[in-house]
Amino acid sequence: MKKINALLGSLMMIFLFSCEGPQGPPGFDGFDGRDGLDGQDGINILGKVLDIEGSFTPENEYSIFYEFPQTVEVFETDVILVYLLWDVTEDGNGDPVDIWRLMPQTRIIDQGLLQYNYDHTFFDVNIFLETDFDPIGLLPADTDNQVFRIAVIPAELAESSKLDVSNIHMVMGRLGITEDEVQKTDLN
Repeated sequence: MKKINALLGSLMMIFLFSCEGPQGPPGFDGFDGRDGLDGQDGINILGKVLDIEGSFTPENEYSIFYEFPQTVEVFETDVILVYLLWDVTEDGNGDPVDIWRLMPQTRIIDQGLLQYNYDHTFFDVNIFLETDFDPIGLLPADTDNQVFRIAVIPAELAESSKLDVSNIHMVMGRLGITEDEVQKTDLN
């Protein structure tokens, strides 16, 4: 028993005194490892959303031409989408809510088929009416003060995600653009 007590006492002394004293010299630095491979660069998303308002008339051959301003940088690879303000409804609080439709949009009216369509370059957008009848008889509700939303989406975003382009609110959310940041232009 005395031997066990002496052994335990010796071990306690070693532990108590081994924690005190001056700090020893620093150890050697390890060897540098090999550098790993660099990862791929992230996506630089610089999209833009613009609203334009214009009227289709015989004088403009039922087309609205919009040239991108110098403040909007559009690349050849960017995706350009145009939405037509189809209607305005109210939310539960009575506030207006815009209803947007991705173009082209076709309507069946009394005279025949009316289609709102567009084409674009990285300089401009041309929005035009296509009909299977003489458009001179169109009602002002179909031609006057039409509002369009143009979304410029970088190709990287359009290709890399499962973006529902038919939903302008989802597109704006992915671009990080709020309704207040939409640039508005009246072409009338």
